[in-house]
Amino acid sequence: MRVWQRLLKQLQLIARQRRHPFSLNTLTGFVSVMIVGAMLSVTLAACSGGNQTATSGDTPTANTVAANKPNVELTLLSFAVTKAAHEAIIPKFVEKWKQEHNQTVTFRQSYGASGSQTRAVIDGLEADVVHLALALDTQKIEKAGLIAPGWEKEVPNNGIVSKSVAAIITRPGNPKGIKDWADLTKDNVTLITADPKTSGVARWNFLALWNAGMKIGGDEAKAKEFVTQVYSNVPILSRDAREAIDAFAKQGQGDALINYENEVILAQQKGKNLDYIVPEVNISIDNPIAVVDKNVDKHGNREVAEAFVKFLYTPEAQQEFVKLGFRPVNETVAQTKEVTDKFPKVKTLGTADDLGGWQAIDQKFFVDGGVFDQIQTSIRR
Repeated sequence: MRVWQRLLKQLQLIARQRRHPFSLNTLTGFVSVMIVGAMLSVTLAACSGGNQTATSGDTPTANTVAANKPNVELTLLSFAVTKAAHEAIIPKFVEKWKQEHNQTVTFRQSYGASGSQTRAVIDGLEADVVHLALALDTQKIEKAGLIAPGWEKEVPNNGIVSKSVAAIITRPGNPKGIKDWADLTKDNVTLITADPKTSGVARWNFLALWNAGMKIGGDEAKAKEFVTQVYSNVPILSRDAREAIDAFAKQGQGDALINYENEVILAQQKGKNLDYIVPEVNISIDNPIAVVDKNVDKHGNREVAEAFVKFLYTPEAQQEFVKLGFRPVNETVAQTKEVTDKFPKVKTLGTADDLGGWQAIDQKFFVDGGVFDQIQTSIRR
């Protein structure tokens, strides 16, 4: 991104922040905009003057601050199940950046539940890059004034950098004969899953079931009935996906567990023998990534942050996601024999956009009194 583009983004960010709780015509807002506007004018003039270099008296931009340092630091916040993938990818980016820019990049990394990570950033944790479980979380950070609108258009695939599908894990040998979503409605089957009111993973689980219900029943009334039958077989809703996994694997609860396909594959790679099914009717679990504009401009590391995000879309990085069980978003990688052999084919793949996008999904299903609460009330635990 060019210097003038970065300054224009700063100007837009200030304008958004001043709309609430202050209006743009307040003294503070006016002065802030005038300062950035002046910087933008000077930069545009400099850009039009050819290959001129700044004098020692010029004020450096955010990127030149980072460019003039031998080392630069990035803070990456991501949801828990991406940890192994990032730990494999980051050294490759660090090496590439060192070769191309003679600059050492170090990473501070934080992994946890997507909703908790989102709240941490909004509350002041100065992450430079966020990789989250669902677009709704990224949109919350944008709404807080930390990410500029249009972030998803600055990188490939509308900001989705990793994806998976839902899988049903069964007990060894699959003694209950579970073959598809419909089998989770049987009276003799108990299901373990987390609470979608507190877990991003569980929201995807819910949408996978709703999508299946729509395909089986043909309308929302039938879908609601189907999902209600499934949740009637859930003895207790855990707080997050990790608790659900522990309840199923360590405590022996339930006959089945819904989880990300990539988590199952990663567990198998670590020596765990898991039986699982990838239903042919499924949901595309899409995970967005974004640069946190306000923080990178404060830290002076925008150039490196944007380069890292774009690196994650390269075949080299996408292959690391594949190794750890994520389905690639890079089409070249998706057509390789490794990928077609590794992942079962899904015949009918729904998306969040099919359901109106995450803002509509949240309002319809997960707000207080929404469809999920209605289902829980009808079950009367």
